[in-house]
Amino acid sequence: MPATSAKRKRSFPRRLLGWFLLLVAAFYGFVTLGFAALRWIDPPFTMVHVQRRIESWFHRGAYRKRYLFVPLESISPAFQHAVIAAEDTRFFHHHGFDWREVQDAVEDGLEDGKIRGASTIDEQLAKNLFLTTHRSLFRKGVEVTLVPLEELILPKRRILELYLNVVEWGPGVYGAEAAARYHYGVPAAHIGREQGARLAAILPAPRRRQPARMSRYAARILNRMAQMGW
Repeated sequence: MPATSAKRKRSFPRRLLGWFLLLVAAFYGFVTLGFAALRWIDPPFTMVHVQRRIESWFHRGAYRKRYLFVPLESISPAFQHAVIAAEDTRFFHHHGFDWREVQDAVEDGLEDGKIRGASTIDEQLAKNLFLTTHRSLFRKGVEVTLVPLEELILPKRRILELYLNVVEWGPGVYGAEAAARYHYGVPAAHIGREQGARLAAILPAPRRRQPARMSRYAARILNRMAQMGW
């Protein structure tokens, strides 16, 4: 009897490890199938959408989700360029990670003691689709492992189209079309350079920032767009 009990105790960690590896394999299998489907299917929701819905259950006030997926061609070039200039200037030149930006962020952090983000559009899309906005090393680690799958399965233009359509742009506001209508009362196709820069400027903190207050940041984005030939 004691020998049987000891054997069971030794086998428990193995079973636990086996279940953990099975869950990991299931998660990455789900993500792989998800990216494959997203080549042609527009997502009805994302994990961040789900997160915000759940959070709304514990806060006062009504929650209204504004989300309308539109083709990339229905988002004005100025709007697209503003977001790329603000979030990921080398988007079309890297394979998911901008190591130059990471190096610059680390060096800036060593100089002033503040760590700034260096996430690419690829990384932010993976987070929005399959993870949450809660910051942790574990979440960031998982996010980084999803990006190679994303780059392998999805073309760049589709990654940009998905990102522009699902990213958060205000309380319950998701995607460029909803953002344009919510903040300016026009479709995303009619957003100009100034409006696009102001909308891009609120992306780091979309539930706190307002486009009308983003003059300084918008000016930086417009200057960066000019440097990029836009």
